[in-house]
Amino acid sequence: MNFKKIILYVSLAVLVGVAYFGFKVYQTVFTPNTNFSEEKVSVYIPTDATFEEVKAIVSPHIKDMDKFETLANRRGYSTEIKAGKFELTKNMNTNSIVSALRRSVPVRVTFNNQERLENFVGRIASQIEPDSIQLLQAFKEPTFLEENGFTEETVFTMLLPNTFEFYWNTSAVKFRDQMAKEYFRFWNDERKAKAEKLGLTPIQVSILASIVQKETAKVEERPRVAKVYLNRMNVGMPLQADPTVIYAYKLSSNDFNQVIKRVYYKHLEVDSPYNTYRNVGLPPGPIFMPDVNAIDAVLNPEQHDFIYFCASVERFGYHEFATTLEQHNVNAKKYAAWLNTQTTN
Repeated sequence: MNFKKIILYVSLAVLVGVAYFGFKVYQTVFTPNTNFSEEKVSVYIPTDATFEEVKAIVSPHIKDMDKFETLANRRGYSTEIKAGKFELTKNMNTNSIVSALRRSVPVRVTFNNQERLENFVGRIASQIEPDSIQLLQAFKEPTFLEENGFTEETVFTMLLPNTFEFYWNTSAVKFRDQMAKEYFRFWNDERKAKAEKLGLTPIQVSILASIVQKETAKVEERPRVAKVYLNRMNVGMPLQADPTVIYAYKLSSNDFNQVIKRVYYKHLEVDSPYNTYRNVGLPPGPIFMPDVNAIDAVLNPEQHDFIYFCASVERFGYHEFATTLEQHNVNAKKYAAWLNTQTTN
């Protein structure tokens, strides 16, 4: 065999080797390596996760884990893991998978209709990484409360129902601080001036708004109900708000899962600062998470002289209002009679 043929065979062998190597690289890097039929799946990588933990998390969605591990090591991902929410798409190749695990995407955090801070943190813990204990500790942290003018009873007023975007691995403290920023942004000079004109602080406005919202689900009626309570406060009359009595009863029995549809004397007798039948003025904290509409209803109350109101039997969901006790007793008697028929039927 002459020298030229040797060179030719060696060259061919090298080319075949290079081609094979290139083919293997292509197979590892650029061929589809997901095994789900959906267009997109989300994976959540916790803070300080190891590469072994990452592999366990992504393995249900990846066809060939050897390819993934090989490329993750080659690209340095296995030692530079990022926490957060990540999205993998259908037929994504290994190279794109590794790249996707370096680009966290935000999550939409939504909350409303929460009764207590404890309920709220449970709701948030289902949407971002910190658990409910970490979140509760952050919101009750003494220095934070003191610096921002809250107490453990009033910090719940800081939370305004809405939808926000956060990274899934946002810490409890960062989440809390962002909620504080949203709160102080909401309480602009105009709203603070309106609260001051009513003789209330922003916290007191939110406490009253929580009562107003629990009293009526009818948005258009809230300014009227708010003014009734403001009128009572102005004459030194107890608020006598049934929702506060229900809250006080649940709090005293440590059972917020019970459903109380009607207030009885046993509820009115509960010795609690939240019972506005036994105490004059606002309770020490909110009884519900009021939405912006309820807060603005207190800040912009309807102008009237009503002192009393009770549920209407003719316009369900609404109330009948009165300026005198005599008028109110007529309305209340009508409602009680209707209620008794519902109870016995």
